[in-house]
Amino acid sequence: MFDSADESWVAEAVSSLAAEQLVSRFGHVTRSQKADGSLLTEADTAMQAAVAAALESRFPGGAVLAEEQSPEIQRSLLEQAAEGVWCLDPLDGTTNFVSGMPMFAVSLAHVRRGEVSFGLVHDPMRGETFTARRGAGARLNGQPLGPPVAPGGLAESVAVVDFKRLDPALATRLAIAPPFRSQRSLGSVALDWSWLAAGRFQLYLHGGQRLWDYAAGQLIAREAGAGVCIASTVSGNCGFALSLESRVAMGASDASSLMSWRQWLDAAGS
Repeated sequence: MFDSADESWVAEAVSSLAAEQLVSRFGHVTRSQKADGSLLTEADTAMQAAVAAALESRFPGGAVLAEEQSPEIQRSLLEQAAEGVWCLDPLDGTTNFVSGMPMFAVSLAHVRRGEVSFGLVHDPMRGETFTARRGAGARLNGQPLGPPVAPGGLAESVAVVDFKRLDPALATRLAIAPPFRSQRSLGSVALDWSWLAAGRFQLYLHGGQRLWDYAAGQLIAREAGAGVCIASTVSGNCGFALSLESRVAMGASDASSLMSWRQWLDAAGS
C-alpha cells in the first residue's frame, strides 16, 4: 500500500535527483531530435535512469514506463499495469529546457488496476512539488491544495491553450473570437495541470497528450477539485485510459466551469 511515508520519500528523491540531473545541466546541454520531431537531451536520459534506479531501491520489482523508451517496451510494460507500473516523464518541457526557459518539470505517477493511485509533479526551478494520492487530496510542498477559485464565467477566465495539436478550425476560432479573457501557453503539460490545480488559471485545452504527459497531473488537478476531462476528441466521453494513444485534455477550475467550457468547444467545433 502506497502511504504518506512513501509519498514523502518519492518527493524528496525526485527533488534531489532533479537538482543533480536537470538543474546542473540547465543552460548547457547537448540535444538531438527524435523521429516525431521533438527534442531529446542527455538530461532526459540521465534523469530517467536515475529515477528508475531510485524507485527500484524503495519498491523492488516495480516496472517503470517512461517517455524515452521504445514503443515496444512501453506496450510490454503497459500490460503489467494491473499489478502496478510507474509512469515517468523525466523532463517535461524539453524545448523550454534546451532554450533556457525555466519552465519544465518531472512527472511521475503510479498506475494500478486501470487507475492512477499517486501523482507527483516537481518543478525544480521554483522548488514546487505537487503531489496527490487518489481519494486523499492534492498538496503543494506538503500543504493542502484547492479547491481552485472559479471565475465569474468563461469571459473572466485565463486559459492555457496549446494550439499546435488542435483542429485548425477550432484553433482559428479560439484565436480570433475566444470566450475567455486571456490566453497563455506554458510549454510543459505537467506544469499546466499543476498550475490549474493551484488556481493560477481557470481553463485548459491541449489537443494531444500521452499517458506520461497527463497521468500524474490530471490526478493532482482532480484531487484539488478542478474539473478534468481526458477524451479521444474534444467532444468525446471523458475517462482515464491506459493507452499509449494521444488524447485530448480539457480542464477548468471546477466541474461547472468545465461543462461550460466543453459546451463552447463543442459549438465552436461543429
